[in-house]
Amino acid sequence: MKFLKPSKGFLGLPKENKNKNKVHIIPFGLEKTVSYSSGTKNGPKKIIEASHQVELFDEELKLEPYKHFHIKTLQEEKIKSKIDDSLNQLTQIIDKSLNSKFFPLVLGGEHSITPAIVKSFAKKYSDLTVVQIDAHADLRDGYMGIKNSHAAAMRRCLDNKNVNVVSIGIRNLCQEEFNYYKKNKKRIEIFWGNEMSKWSMLKLSKILKNKNVYLTFDLDGFDSSLMPATGTPEPGGLFWTDAIKVLKIIFKTSKVVGADVNELAPNPNLHACDFLAAKLVYKILSYKFVI
Repeated sequence: MKFLKPSKGFLGLPKENKNKNKVHIIPFGLEKTVSYSSGTKNGPKKIIEASHQVELFDEELKLEPYKHFHIKTLQEEKIKSKIDDSLNQLTQIIDKSLNSKFFPLVLGGEHSITPAIVKSFAKKYSDLTVVQIDAHADLRDGYMGIKNSHAAAMRRCLDNKNVNVVSIGIRNLCQEEFNYYKKNKKRIEIFWGNEMSKWSMLKLSKILKNKNVYLTFDLDGFDSSLMPATGTPEPGGLFWTDAIKVLKIIFKTSKVVGADVNELAPNPNLHACDFLAAKLVYKILSYKFVI
């Protein structure tokens, strides 16, 4: 595994902060199955660049969270051309990260990265809950002839029998997905986007209490007015304070073992979206190692 210099990596730190809490930032700009706007291959680079502008002091936590963990940012590997080969490539990277006892946080790339990551965690943990923040259910059994499509991300995660899914912010799905959800309610819990004002954080905390959780945050989970720079933006989504409320519950009640932030499709006229993604990644790490 090759790494960027700290000044070139996530947060642009002058030197590595040696700490027992070890983090791998893993850029993986996979873009093989996008079905609307393209550009996710450039997401990791733009998130890392924008992170250099993120203030290291957290006004909520009243400290500099980066001092509580040791970040190493991987150099992005050349992604293999075939979708199945590229996903196996990512699984191997995650295996190495876990074997080194690092907390892996992957920067996508399209959402099809998540099952490849979860494959590693499903081998490590006998019981795993994937918490998905997203506009889309991603429960299709493939899309446009591609079984490992981004539109099938959660369905592929559920191919692992020891994995359950909690989906938050869902507001777009097809009949096939809804039928699958109804048949698999024991393994899938959905907090619907159109019921956001009624969400029970107590219910969420009870579901996740003491669970091993893998967090996947599709940036289209945010409202499209806040995050237009994504492949399939959707109205009716989360705003920053909504996301923060949910993330705090997740990290306070469960053991988060890894994460990804995906589906940024950078637009040169919308650099605020790059910054939002970078600040989100920093907040995820802050909650993991501080609260």
